[in-house]
Amino acid sequence: MTMNGASAMSPRRVGWEIFSAIVFNFIVYFLIGLPLAVFPGFVHFTLGFSAVLAGFLISLQYAATLVTRALIGRLSDVKGPKSAVLTGLACAIASGACVFVASTSGSAEAVLAWLSFSRIWLGAAESGTGTGCVTWAIGRIGPAHMAEAISLSGVAAYGGIALGAPAGVVLNHLGGLAALGVVTIGLAFAGLLLSAFKPAAQVVTGARMKFASVFRRMLPYGAALALGSVAFGTIVAFITLYYASHGWSGAAYALSAFSIAFVFVRAFFTRAVLRFGGFSAAKISFSVEAVGLLALWLAPAPWVAMLGVVLTGLGLSLIFPAMAMEALKTVSQSNRGAAIGVYTVFLDLSLGATGPLAGLMISHYGYPSVYLMAAIAVVCALLLVFRLSALARSVR
Repeated sequence: MTMNGASAMSPRRVGWEIFSAIVFNFIVYFLIGLPLAVFPGFVHFTLGFSAVLAGFLISLQYAATLVTRALIGRLSDVKGPKSAVLTGLACAIASGACVFVASTSGSAEAVLAWLSFSRIWLGAAESGTGTGCVTWAIGRIGPAHMAEAISLSGVAAYGGIALGAPAGVVLNHLGGLAALGVVTIGLAFAGLLLSAFKPAAQVVTGARMKFASVFRRMLPYGAALALGSVAFGTIVAFITLYYASHGWSGAAYALSAFSIAFVFVRAFFTRAVLRFGGFSAAKISFSVEAVGLLALWLAPAPWVAMLGVVLTGLGLSLIFPAMAMEALKTVSQSNRGAAIGVYTVFLDLSLGATGPLAGLMISHYGYPSVYLMAAIAVVCALLLVFRLSALARSVR
């Protein structure tokens, strides 16, 4: 399929091509959600290990994702994004197998070891589908619909986690680790079979940039993404404790409101990135996000905090696709997979670093301080976007 032919597709065909690629991302993120509400309690209360070790087990996945992002991105460029997705789904099968073996192990140490292996494989699976699905969709529909593909892939990811977490609790109640392992293997294998029959995107030939060169191109855009994503980590991890510190109820509703606002903008306003440009969309998004975080920091009542959460979700939603669209303009099509992989690393770094930094802030200045910290980070991102926008105009 030629790039011109792809860009001339009907909206319905474009939508189908995007959906048929990102469904594999949804599957893997659903599998990522399954153990999130199960493993920490199981490791701490059932196996008797420390809460720190339970947290380390969860973070192993993000470490594995961080290590494998660039490798998967290069695989996507050289062998095609379909190969990256197939690799990711194969890694998900391996993750499920490790969970099942853990359910049959006798000692607590052996169970922990197998669960650790499962987290590492799941991190590699996230890299495979997270990078491969987006690149696959863009390769099928053309770069004109890049923002839509990136945005809807994010909806699939967050939706998968949101549905996977409660499903994991139910499965664990019904059949323990064995049930989690079997379902993971089954869904990943089904995804592997479906993806095998989906037409591949044409591999774009051309010079391959060195990793260091790709990293330098992505650095300013990834830095803006990382700074803007601090808000996500602080709300997901600390909004419940923040509400409790004020003696308020309704923290669960705040999390739901944040997710609904985020998905609503991703689902219905993605075309604004194409219409107004990535930089313009990012400027508006960062501004709205900063206002929401400041409202959270100063909130005198729960309704103000709820408003702050909603504004933060609305603002945060388009940052990833807006900055990605501008970032990918700096590399050739033959290096798009590597660029997406490196760009996404900054999101992983942000989410990984936010918890410890926010914990230090809370220990010294209390829970509201984390939202001031996040607001300052967002303002820095906004200033960086203004600088990048000015540089882009000067080049034109």
